[in-house]
Amino acid sequence: MKKIEAIIKPFKLDEVKEALHEVGIQGITVTEAKGFGRQKGHTELYRGAEYVVDFLPKVKLEIILDDSLAERAVEAIQNAAHTGRIGDGKIFVSSIEEVIRIRTGETGSDAI
Repeated sequence: MKKIEAIIKPFKLDEVKEALHEVGIQGITVTEAKGFGRQKGHTELYRGAEYVVDFLPKVKLEIILDDSLAERAVEAIQNAAHTGRIGDGKIFVSSIEEVIRIRTGETGSDAI
């Protein structure tokens, strides 16, 4: 099993969700996040005063899935979230040792 974490631009969430649905992904966790990478925020003007916006709004997706779906899910996220501009985000893939569904006690792939 794999865990895919993706940090994307908020306005790309619907496109990514649709792309994952087409791949056959059943569940996804979405969290609002703030952060910056190479883009290092930006300067804005408010009522005549300049201020620096260090942390930009992002969305973090977390998906647990079978190894067989991981590559297609990563491709779907990458294609749907791509704008070609700085700040498109990152995708992290890691291995998951165990999953347990609390309600039924199912484990492993059955619990996903």
